[in-house]
Amino acid sequence: MDNITGSQFIAAMSAIGAGIAMIAGVGPGIGQGYAAGQGAAAVGRNPGARGNIMSTMLLGQAVAETTGLYGFAVAIILLFANPLTGTK
Repeated sequence: MDNITGSQFIAAMSAIGAGIAMIAGVGPGIGQGYAAGQGAAAVGRNPGARGNIMSTMLLGQAVAETTGLYGFAVAIILLFANPLTGTK
């Protein structure tokens, strides 16, 4: 039976960490869907305020998306530019 080396262990844990980091994409997806639904309902109630409602909704969605992008960036770093291995 072969023993696992330190670099193999780091690579395995980095892959698991990258998978966990991608869970950060679930929250923005749910939040943006909810915001879009509420925005559509608000426009349906008051069509005259469409411009204000949509601009506020899109700004909120952009802010919500940053958490998903940060999780994606962490996952990519762990998979392809792993700072934990000490190699370049």
